[in-house]
Amino acid sequence: MKRIVSTFAALTASALLTVPMASAQSEETKIEEALSAAPKQLKDEVTVRDLDGTLLREGEGAFTCMPAPEAFAGPMCLDEPWMGWFEAYQARQDFTPDRIGIAYMLAGDSPGGGASNTEPYAEGPTAENDWVVEGPHVMIIVPDDAILQGLPVTPRTDGPYVMYPDTPYAHIMLPVDERPEQRPAG
Repeated sequence: MKRIVSTFAALTASALLTVPMASAQSEETKIEEALSAAPKQLKDEVTVRDLDGTLLREGEGAFTCMPAPEAFAGPMCLDEPWMGWFEAYQARQDFTPDRIGIAYMLAGDSPGGGASNTEPYAEGPTAENDWVVEGPHVMIIVPDDAILQGLPVTPRTDGPYVMYPDTPYAHIMLPVDERPEQRPAG
């Protein structure tokens, strides 16, 4: 657990250098936003941390939830393998999880957020980077990229697809509801 907290603090500190903070919110509002990413059955047991790593609510479960920074993907709940993924992502280092990892983003991406499906460090939509603002979804990382073989690599809402294919950050996106919008490229 200490490793998870240390990793989270390092990740959020790194993220804060590159991602604008959300507007000032009350602690209660931040907790509510963070919990919007979690499945109903997990909400009572997750830990909630602010974007700077501050503990907002202690939990006994395996997931840590956080609110969304401004103009970023959205609130999310991460297990330990996903915390490792984000640490590697922030450091721009390769990453291979030692087991399957699950992340919940059941509130979907923030209206001003989204991500490129192909370029892990893209900062906005272009004609080439397959930008998507995703609806509610689950993300899955796997310890063997061969598991991803045969899955679509184009964002879709009728089944899973691979985000960041052919990169160390490849993972399965599993939409669970409609996408709120599809941003035009460029």
